Amino acid sequence: MAELGGHVLQHLGLAASALALALVVAVPLGILAANRAALRGGVLGLASVGRTLPSLAILMLLLPLLGVGVAPAVVALALLAIPPIVINVDVGIRGVAPAALEAATAMGMTGPQRFFRVIVPLAIPVSLSGVRTATTETIASATLATFIGAGGLGDEIVRGLQTDNSPLLFGAAAVVAALALGADLLLAASGRLAAREA
Repeated sequence: MAELGGHVLQHLGLAASALALALVVAVPLGILAANRAALRGGVLGLASVGRTLPSLAILMLLLPLLGVGVAPAVVALALLAIPPIVINVDVGIRGVAPAALEAATAMGMTGPQRFFRVIVPLAIPVSLSGVRTATTETIASATLATFIGAGGLGDEIVRGLQTDNSPLLFGAAAVVAALALGADLLLAASGRLAAREA
């Protein structure tokens, strides 16, 4: 049980680190795409391509560059998490009603004030749906980190396969599913709260 708990913490650490890195990269890219029509096609095109890449393929591509361990796993998982966040941040910002922007301008708000007081609160619910997608996919894909020595619940799943230990295999898989579902429910509740406050 203690060993399983350690793997759960490793798994959550990998996913959380990857999501933090993805947010740092994806949110500015989404804002850029929403505000620069000339760059939107390129940014969203790259994001769409990123959505099609298998997670294991990304891990293997990074292996010669970053080696094995936690760092390549975090980078690979972040690359998987970036596209849905970029796409939804862009959609959320561009979906803000023009009337709300006009009202903010009429009230004398500056550009930064309008962005942080009007655009951001109204765009958060849609943007959070991208974070939800990225979170569940990252938690699920983190099981593959075991193949490059990064640990996590993937170790338990592989051990279950190697030893033909079905309880271990399905138990670890169930924990991964529960973590992904729990994170999704938490973010869904946050999205509903943000929508009400907006």
